[in-house]
Amino acid sequence: MPRGAPRLFAEPLASWERDALIAALSRAGLPSQDVTQPNKLFWRFNEDDVPVGFGGLEVHGEDALIRSIVTLPLLRERGVGRAIVATLEREAALHRCRTAYLLTTSAAPFFAQLGYAPCERERVPAVIRATDEFSKLCGDSATVLVKNLP
Repeated sequence: MPRGAPRLFAEPLASWERDALIAALSRAGLPSQDVTQPNKLFWRFNEDDVPVGFGGLEVHGEDALIRSIVTLPLLRERGVGRAIVATLEREAALHRCRTAYLLTTSAAPFFAQLGYAPCERERVPAVIRATDEFSKLCGDSATVLVKNLP
């Protein structure tokens, strides 16, 4: 966990609990159309039993797509986003992923601070490019970022 980051507890979201995630993503202006699909992994992140944010992961062999990261508005600028990303990266590594990809329209500097680097779309594995998040939900203007996982 990043130094100084809050200690978060990650609670996997069951399919019937995803309405809260959809609402949070919608309020943040992020896509949520495929959240109810069963092959997506999503977590609610709590600090001291208080929900602070959400995040998701799609595992495709040795590659992961980190997605749907949202910190609840009143809790931003406290390191919650960093802690969520670190947890999702650890989860991807547990699934034996070697590389994490993500798309963003506004948070590239944030992710750059966490070790993500810009990536040309043509270099992204076909299985990641074929995801709904990549191929349908995030426009071509979204920045693609990549990070090698330990």
